[in-house]
Amino acid sequence: MPMAPPQNKYADFEGLRERAMALRREGLSRRQIRDRLHVDNNDILNRLLEGEPPPDWTKRPNAKDDMRDRARELRLQGWTYDRIQVELGCSKSSISLWVRDLPKPERRKRTREEASAIARRGWEATLRAREESRQQTRRQAATEMGKLTDRELFVVGVALYWAEGCKSKPYSRRERVSFVNSDPDVISLFMDWLRLLGVDPASVRFAVQIHESADVTGAESYWARHVGVSTADLMKTTLKRHNPRTNRKNTSESYRGCLRIDVRDGAELYRRIEGWWYGIVGAALRTDLQNRT
Repeated sequence: MPMAPPQNKYADFEGLRERAMALRREGLSRRQIRDRLHVDNNDILNRLLEGEPPPDWTKRPNAKDDMRDRARELRLQGWTYDRIQVELGCSKSSISLWVRDLPKPERRKRTREEASAIARRGWEATLRAREESRQQTRRQAATEMGKLTDRELFVVGVALYWAEGCKSKPYSRRERVSFVNSDPDVISLFMDWLRLLGVDPASVRFAVQIHESADVTGAESYWARHVGVSTADLMKTTLKRHNPRTNRKNTSESYRGCLRIDVRDGAELYRRIEGWWYGIVGAALRTDLQNRT
């Protein structure tokens, strides 16, 4: 693992500034540059980035001028908020803000069926707009991450294990490495982390855990392919007994249960994981105290 930066890390200010400017031009945010260069002082970070504009993705988008102009045009034609919402797929609150200075159109009495149809289309438009906004936020957030360094993957893996992995308790000492999850991406990330740690693949074992009424054979084949082993290499599948009084939600074809990953003779590795985790906690607490002073 990389050594901690020395205390006089700002001594070569010009060299540090060149690195900061290069990272900025690659599209990194201030926070990413701060973490990459271990710059904890905001004043120094401001000086390092002085004169270099932020990347486009960090800027807030401008108001939707075209949509606002179209909303005003439709309002002047006598359209209601509901009709404008259906037409443009934006929220009523935005429409109200854009057209509040315009005269209200004369109300036309509608049948109950017409009103229900308009309200339904308006709600559908709202849901579409929400989903698009949600997806846009996710796409933008994904681009903010960039590439992970080995150090970053190491820290992510420690936190992931401590959140989802098996942990020893004072009343039940179990110093073993065992990790269970149903998300294939989480499983892939955990496997990458084990490879980063140099864990011998021959010491890694896999087992499926799934509800007995699900497609057990299909789940075993799926998880075996996902981690690159044959179904014969899997340990015995753990079946959850069916309770007819329970209203199960995970009944779709995409349900494949969970995969358990065990590392044989992992007591020493477990102790290191525990130490790494508390090292992260201690470092975070020290940083928090520094920020308060």
